[in-house]
Amino acid sequence: MDILMNNQEWVELGKKYCMNTYGRLPIAMVEGKGCYVKDADGKEYLDFVAGIAVNSLGHCPEPVVAAIKKQCDEIIHCSNIYWIPKQVELAQLLCENSCYDKVFFCNSGAEANEGCIKLARKYAITQGHPEKYEIITMKKSFHGRTMGTMAATGQDKIHNGFGPVAPGFVYADYNDIDSLKKLINEKTCAIMLEPVQGEGGVINAEVEYLKQVRELCDQNGLVLIYDEVQVGIGRTGKLFAYQVSGVEADITSLAKALGNGAPIGAFMAKQKVADAFQPGDHGSTYGGNPLVTAAACAVVKTMLEKDIPAHAAKIGAYFKEKLAGLKAKYSYVDDVRGQGLLLGLGLKIPGGDIVAKCLEKGLLINCTAGTVLRFVPPLIITEAEVDKAVAILDEVMSTVKAE
Repeated sequence: MDILMNNQEWVELGKKYCMNTYGRLPIAMVEGKGCYVKDADGKEYLDFVAGIAVNSLGHCPEPVVAAIKKQCDEIIHCSNIYWIPKQVELAQLLCENSCYDKVFFCNSGAEANEGCIKLARKYAITQGHPEKYEIITMKKSFHGRTMGTMAATGQDKIHNGFGPVAPGFVYADYNDIDSLKKLINEKTCAIMLEPVQGEGGVINAEVEYLKQVRELCDQNGLVLIYDEVQVGIGRTGKLFAYQVSGVEADITSLAKALGNGAPIGAFMAKQKVADAFQPGDHGSTYGGNPLVTAAACAVVKTMLEKDIPAHAAKIGAYFKEKLAGLKAKYSYVDDVRGQGLLLGLGLKIPGGDIVAKCLEKGLLINCTAGTVLRFVPPLIITEAEVDKAVAILDEVMSTVKAE
């Protein structure tokens, strides 16, 4: 197949053979370096999507590329019936730099969240409570698209067309402790939430709310689960999102930025909860294989050695200030939200046209929840790149006619 095909040719071929599950933009990406990508027509874009919070070290970062190349010359895959050195090294890196004691590796964020659900339920059984299986999650949450994580997701639009939805999940209002309290009963085993709701509209969990949730879990013998699939590994200005509030969970899921594009997921747990899993309780053929854990080791080491989270916090504050300037300028902007380099510009109008016009001008952004422009750029961006992005946004937003 001719790799030099243009955008339109790739689009037509893709429509012929790929299932119609994504609302794709009419370009095909063929190259990326740092904070920039190129399409099949040779046009360059400043990337403030980063694979939806995946390419936190940018595209093709040298340490990750080198680690993958080296690993390909040694061993790419072997079974988890043997010890995998890079997997063990990655587990050590994650545990020694967090409050958690044990890690399980899988292939995606949805799988990581499935594992969190299974571990919470198994823990309840080991504590002598087989009747406890229900998990309280949040409205507007997003935990994945498997049958289990779809059910855990508190959005009807994710459930529609796939019923009956798996039982065992109920949904509370986010940042509303009274709503949560009302749902706790004799069947409840866990509470699951995102420290920042990304797909739900870039909504921060309030620190006091997280403290109250932790207290509720302690008082009722419940497991607290954080979904850090989108917000973990530096995105919020800390290596892990829980470190922003200081409120620890019992189990936390990771994926996206952990491999910087290598398909890896993980969930971490405190020792007492992790001990509920015994051989045969859970597994994954590809989970934590040599190739993806070599990439993830390079990611985490680079994050720590270069203090990328601190840079994300600094540039995120700069970017947020610039977005506040757009809010002051345009009446159809509702608010600026998020933390670190997971930021949103809430609009009073649909944001799809702004995304499309930014694409035309060489800026990749995303719209979530219909009216929230979401910005999840590589964590290595500079102030100059923020200025460039904001200038394009300003130019585009000046053409919007808000009713």
